[in-house]
Amino acid sequence: MYIVFMGPPGAGKGTQAERVAEELGLEHVAPGDLFRQAVKQGDRLGAEVKAFMEQGILVPDNITIKVILERLLSQAGGEGVVLDGFPRNYNQAVALDEALEQQNKSIDWVVNIQVSQPELVRRLSSRWLCRECQAPYSVDGREAEAVRQCPACGGGLYQRPDDNPETVTRRLQVYFAETEPLIDYYRQQNKLVEVEGEGGVEEVAGRIIRALGYDGGDNN
Repeated sequence: MYIVFMGPPGAGKGTQAERVAEELGLEHVAPGDLFRQAVKQGDRLGAEVKAFMEQGILVPDNITIKVILERLLSQAGGEGVVLDGFPRNYNQAVALDEALEQQNKSIDWVVNIQVSQPELVRRLSSRWLCRECQAPYSVDGREAEAVRQCPACGGGLYQRPDDNPETVTRRLQVYFAETEPLIDYYRQQNKLVEVEGEGGVEEVAGRIIRALGYDGGDNN
């Protein structure tokens, strides 16, 4: 089974994708994790990726597609994969479909997590990053001042200039404009599942599990 998780920045798709992957016994694959691994390795690819991440610029399609497809092609057996944040545009979606088709596989479901723009702005304005490993953390300014260091590697925390509310709003507008063709692409394939993303983590996870046709227990 191959499931794609979509959603704007701040929608919590990473958290939910990881939980659903664990629940269904699937592998969780996310560009951000693979990029951070590349940065940690310190090779040529890692240096390229780090330069883009530090500037807050999206890693170009050609690099992203290469990294993700190599990871998928290296998968041996298993029950399937939950893709978190990939594809994020039409070109990436077509490249993914073509690669899977060569293996007689295809995307089964695409989960689009929906969150209101005011809530997204609030969440993103509280985002801090590690200068060393680029791991993201959701903390307000006072908490970040108290923590100061990344729990994972000890690097200093910082907030990107474009994580202020005004810039966040513009970034979200760009996201929605860029992903609209992608949403239509999967809707036309009858693979799109849209889920309300506001509420507690367990609550949202329950909605997703049920939307995919699995028992979500007592979650609302």
